[in-house]
Order: sequence, then C-alpha cells, then structure tokens
Amino acid sequence: MAETQKAQKKQTFDFKIAGVSYKIKSSHDDETVNELVEFVNRKVTEALSATKNSSFQNAAVLAALNIAEEMILLKKRARAELEKIEAKALKMAGDLENSKANKVNWN
Repeated sequence: MAETQKAQKKQTFDFKIAGVSYKIKSSHDDETVNELVEFVNRKVTEALSATKNSSFQNAAVLAALNIAEEMILLKKRARAELEKIEAKALKMAGDLENSKANKVNWN
C-alpha cells in the first residue's frame, strides 16, 4: 500500500544535462530535482571541457567518478566525525558511572 501511495506522488520532470533532454519521474519536490539537475549538469559540463575529444559518454563517466569521489570522501568524513562523537559519549558515560560509584552516601 505504501509503495502505491509513493508511486502516486511521483511527478514527471523534463530537464537537460549538457544540452541533452531527459525525462524522469520523482517523488522529490521541484526544488530538490532542480538542485540535483543543476549539480549533475555542472559536473558533466566541467568534465566535457576537461576531456580532449569532448565525448559525452566520456564526460558522463568522468562526472560520475567525480561525484562518487565527493560522496565517498563526505561519507568517510562523516564516519570519522561520528566515531569521534561516539568516543566522547562513551567517555562521558564512563565518567558519569565513575562519579556515581565514587559519590558519598550522605543519608
């Protein structure tokens, strides 16, 4: 039932990447789809200018690799930050347990 409702909420979007027309269906809002299209278009356009033969296929693969690199590096940074936060939380929990164990009972 949830899949049917989700499919019903999808809109069709027409857009261009490096001058090539595409059509997709997405449940994302207009702003999100536009942001995604602009990001990919920028990456493909940059890759087109960097490739010697200006092959759209080569540029698309280069853009995909650049996007994948950004995503993987962001994931690694996020994972490292989460590990730091987890270590701090564990230390604080340990400190709290120690303070409770060392607390003098005044009753």
